[in-house]
Amino acid sequence: MICHEDRPWGWFEVLYEESGMKLKRILVRPHMRLSLQSHRQRAENWTILRGKAIVTVDKGKVHAFPNQAIHIPCGAMHRIENHGDDDLIFIEIQTGAYLGEDDIVRYEDDYARI
Repeated sequence: MICHEDRPWGWFEVLYEESGMKLKRILVRPHMRLSLQSHRQRAENWTILRGKAIVTVDKGKVHAFPNQAIHIPCGAMHRIENHGDDDLIFIEIQTGAYLGEDDIVRYEDDYARI
């Protein structure tokens, strides 16, 4: 069953989940971004499906395009930003011992969630 959750920057859908792995489809609206965050118990792998992104992983920034994959190690500070005029859609694969939404440490947030 697909679980859909709205966020201030867009939405995500959990497409599949099993012990140690969760698969999400995420949409980021134009000119929006997620918080600068890290996770204590999971790593993430992102694959861009549509749109252009700026991805921060620790102190590095890269421009990401469709079919490009980005690895976010457990504990790394990260963020994805949509500076384009179209929706950004990517797949996120989470792996780790705990995959709950409360495993987020926020460092910067445009939506006052710190």
